[in-house]
Amino acid sequence: MGTLYLVATPIGNLEDITARALRILREAPWIAAEDTRRTGILLHHFGIKKRLISYHAHSKPDKLQRLLGLLDEGDLALVSDAGTPGLNDPGYELVRAALERGHPVSPIPGPSAPIAALVASGLPTDAFLYLGYLPGKKMDRRRRLESVAGLPYTLIFLEAPHRLLAALADLQEVLGDRPIAVARELTKLHEEIFHGSVSQARARYQDQPPKGEVTLIVAGQRAVPESWSPEQVRNAIRERILQGTSPAAIAAHLAAESGWPRREIYRLIKE
Repeated sequence: MGTLYLVATPIGNLEDITARALRILREAPWIAAEDTRRTGILLHHFGIKKRLISYHAHSKPDKLQRLLGLLDEGDLALVSDAGTPGLNDPGYELVRAALERGHPVSPIPGPSAPIAALVASGLPTDAFLYLGYLPGKKMDRRRRLESVAGLPYTLIFLEAPHRLLAALADLQEVLGDRPIAVARELTKLHEEIFHGSVSQARARYQDQPPKGEVTLIVAGQRAVPESWSPEQVRNAIRERILQGTSPAAIAAHLAAESGWPRREIYRLIKE
């Protein structure tokens, strides 16, 4: 019975691959790859000749069964396009199926864009919440942000460059003008990590549209030392209504900022 190895591969700089990862890639009879062409370039660089099989988000169900069959015969290494497999790719389904079938699953740690961005962000790392890609549609994106507006944890999102400005606008509207780090092209030649507020990030990338995949590290909701007065809450509600903010966003944001229960803020909104 074979072992499923989850092999982390470089997110940019090829020197980031570990000696253990290279050994597993050399020894495993098969390598399942999200993009066989991209993985083929990596293997060629390190002089590794292996049998590759594609496994990605659009693979048919019988591909999963084929991989399980290969595991019955021997070890299988799983890699993603870049970084740690199982994060934002179909690796989760294979891991779960392999475990249910009784196969050992062994992680081979290495590069991970969310963790790399987090530790370089300057924001708290003791408690964080990874939320993957923000939804592409505005309303869905705002709902996702509203659901975490009051949490004290550092928030980690992934975003495509062409949606960055829209995402930053919704971040500021729903979460407020919090500290943020915008990381792009990590470990590559043009690596950039911007530190500032959400509004400053919007201004920066309005003039200089980003290239490459982006990781956003956003400060959690800060602790509120004391509750606002009713008049403060009403004034804040009126101000946000004039700005066109939705009741749900107003309640989520003000509940975290003012110390008032969300249901009380809803009641004031409807008065």
